[in-house]
Amino acid sequence: MPADPSSRFAGEPRALGAGSHRSGASARPPGSPAAPPGPPVAPPGSPAAREVEVRRSTRRRSTVSAYREGDRTIVLIPARMSEAEERRWVRVMLDKLAAQEGRRVLGDSGLVERAERLSAQYFDGRARPVSVRWVTNQNTRWGSCTPAEGSIRLSHRLQGLPEYVVDYVLLHELAHLLVPGHGPEFWRLLEAYPRTERARGFLEGVVAADQLPRRPAAREE
Repeated sequence: MPADPSSRFAGEPRALGAGSHRSGASARPPGSPAAPPGPPVAPPGSPAAREVEVRRSTRRRSTVSAYREGDRTIVLIPARMSEAEERRWVRVMLDKLAAQEGRRVLGDSGLVERAERLSAQYFDGRARPVSVRWVTNQNTRWGSCTPAEGSIRLSHRLQGLPEYVVDYVLLHELAHLLVPGHGPEFWRLLEAYPRTERARGFLEGVVAADQLPRRPAAREE
């Protein structure tokens, strides 16, 4: 498959074709420590299709909870539950998480509006994307930009992550509409966003978590 002539980031080491530029954790400001290598390609599909880890606890009597941890979904249940109850509650909690995340996910038109707002707030409106959209074929990159077309694409893996992280990814790609590389001028642009380092740390944490060896689900005592 030919390389996508666009920018990318979060330390994902796939080679790009000529005329492309990389963006993100793999291209840090001069003097910054190297970022960890990118995560393995995640399986396609909805967030509910992620790996599920069930943790039983003797301290739980009747409550069930669930949360996302990287590409995994952690479901916490009482130790006394039967396997049938476990399967039922896993389905229930996956549905609840998907519904919660669905309410937070912007559509493509919402992404365009957010990008325009962020450009106005941090770049004086100078970055003007022609299109901004979600894509599902970027499993080894968080976002990409083709300056010649004014197009920005965000990975569906960002859906459900904190808003400030999505905003950072958008700003990172908007900055590439103004500066193609990752020189000092590029990073000066991103300094205007107060949560740049926090968002970078969050994404690098996701990458690092994806690289941890998978262990069998442990039962809580």
